Amino acid sequence: MSGRASLKLCCMVLRLNIDCYGCFRKLRRTLLNMKEIETHLIEKQQCKVSVCGRLRPSDVAIKIRKKMNRRVEILEINEVEDEQTEQNQITSQ
Repeated sequence: MSGRASLKLCCMVLRLNIDCYGCFRKLRRTLLNMKEIETHLIEKQQCKVSVCGRLRPSDVAIKIRKKMNRRVEILEINEVEDEQTEQNQITSQ
């Protein structure tokens, strides 16, 4: 668990083929069961999934691929600076 705290807050966008409502539900259930994901957004029409949380992007993509048995493509990854570390840097200057 201590390794999880050291991970940076990260947001990423994935492309995943979501054919039907059953696929959508399975994806949603998979994302909700992942402890490291804090928020997610599924764009069914664009076949995109956005997730944010303290996560390792490759691990999340692999987990989704294994559960869904579909190809997962990482479109973009954004690392977000923590507010606390940002405030610490400002006060230390």
